Amino acid sequence: MPQFTSEMSTQLLNRLSGLSTPVIAAVAVFHLLVFFWLMAWARRDLRRMAADFDQFTRELKYRSILERGSNLSDQIDAFLADVKDVLDDPTKTSERQQLWLRMRILDEERRYLQSQSFETWYTICRTMIEAYPLAGVLGTILAIGAALQSGQGDAQQTVADIVRYFGDAIWSTFVGLIAAMILMFVNSVVETKFQRLAENRLHVRETVARTKRELSIAAGGHG
Repeated sequence: MPQFTSEMSTQLLNRLSGLSTPVIAAVAVFHLLVFFWLMAWARRDLRRMAADFDQFTRELKYRSILERGSNLSDQIDAFLADVKDVLDDPTKTSERQQLWLRMRILDEERRYLQSQSFETWYTICRTMIEAYPLAGVLGTILAIGAALQSGQGDAQQTVADIVRYFGDAIWSTFVGLIAAMILMFVNSVVETKFQRLAENRLHVRETVARTKRELSIAAGGHG
């Protein structure tokens, strides 16, 4: 019975050791796809914000004109600056009235301004990059453990098994390190864009809140 249990544990370790490398590679590919999904999500939200503020500021007399195809975050910043210029100048009565009339078009509760889900997914993706080297080390430990278990106290057999399993041990560590390096590079590319998106959302919320507050007070005063 003990020998049967030892054989079962050895087979389990062998199987886990053999699966460690392909599993790490498969998870890394999925991780990369999630990053691409987040990039598409961020671009979609930026486009919606830019389109809404383009419509929101269309009737303003002095309006920022940006080149077609310019950065979406820059477009949003320009539109927000146009709105703030109107809010800062009480003499622009007609433009303030236009903003007040269009305020219902721009709804602060729209989904692209709700950032919790996006930020949660991005935090998970960024944090889990650190798990790949650890997963590679775990694969190495499993391979060495399988070799030690199969030796059953025979020193020469144990050394031979360690040499035989050494390939699995090295490959799991190698794949874990490579996956972490690639994902760290991808994260460094998208991190600035995602931070700009978070800043854009914050500025949009603040500008919409200020517009509602000041123009509703002005409208009440005129009433």
